[in-house]
Amino acid sequence: MRYNLLGRTGLYVSELCLGAMTFGEGEGMFQQLGALAQSDVNPLVKTAVDAGVNFIDTADVYASGKSEEAVGRAIRDLGLKRDELVIATKGFGTMGEGPNARGASRYHLLNAVDASLERLGMDHVDLYQIHGWDPVTPVEETLRALDTIIQSGRARYVGVSNWAAWQIARAVGKTEQLGLAPLASLQAYYSLVGRDLEREIVPMLQAEGLGLMVWSPLAGGFLSGKYRRDGDEQGRRADFDFPPVDKDRAYGSVDAMDEIAASHGATVPQVALAWLLAKPAVSSVIVGARKLSQLEDNLGAPDVKLSEEDIARLDATSEPSEQYPGWMFKVQGANRQVKQNDSKPND
Repeated sequence: MRYNLLGRTGLYVSELCLGAMTFGEGEGMFQQLGALAQSDVNPLVKTAVDAGVNFIDTADVYASGKSEEAVGRAIRDLGLKRDELVIATKGFGTMGEGPNARGASRYHLLNAVDASLERLGMDHVDLYQIHGWDPVTPVEETLRALDTIIQSGRARYVGVSNWAAWQIARAVGKTEQLGLAPLASLQAYYSLVGRDLEREIVPMLQAEGLGLMVWSPLAGGFLSGKYRRDGDEQGRRADFDFPPVDKDRAYGSVDAMDEIAASHGATVPQVALAWLLAKPAVSSVIVGARKLSQLEDNLGAPDVKLSEEDIARLDATSEPSEQYPGWMFKVQGANRQVKQNDSKPND
């Protein structure tokens, strides 16, 4: 297991992060995603930590708070050292009936972080994240609330999840202008068959120095090895087809992954994760599991060393279509590229 700095912070996080969305005996969507009892959660946490994972991510909405409870309980049951773990949670989603029981207002966030800490059984989290973009609350209010959470000791770092590039860039500017706690990271969807964020978000993250935590790296199970062209769909996607995947196009990537996995003595999920781990913008890839065997397989991904040819082949099979203004940047910027040992721009 390798460890990466989270953005421009001094915090090292394991390149694989244990995702807790399957933890807790929830209902509805979370029943489909996992609904794991504590007796199932504890072995997953132990296996991950024994493999070198120091990073665990949860959220208040996961199983209506039961995921946070399960994470805290597992740490206590296993006798893990709190100061050797990086615990992340998120607030934003609906946690009650009233109109203020959701969103990124100061009112909700300060209540939400206190409730999360109580469920976790901790006096602080290491990373507190806004789980989505609030179109109603002024971003300055949200950022001041995050600063209060930092200054009060409830969290060590703050970040966001599922924000657009312009929203994050604006927030970064506001934190600098107002002297508030900076954003450390973005948690976003990214996979071999879901590369939309490469157009705007990745360049912005690299320019502003934010870390990237990847959720659903296996595209909701599509890259689990269960799905093949002309095959019968099975697994979680049979009941909960999310995140969206252009399947006709994605099967070309799966075909290439099959061959690359065979050449490395690896599995398709390991290749999918190894591809992400090779991307410079990625700080940590979140892996979740219903079964111990799934987690054990995912934990083997750092040992898969893809060649430049492997990565180039996978890139080619999944290259996102170009959109404006990206294709215009290439056209207008081509004559600004200077060849090595040549002082004249390319013609």
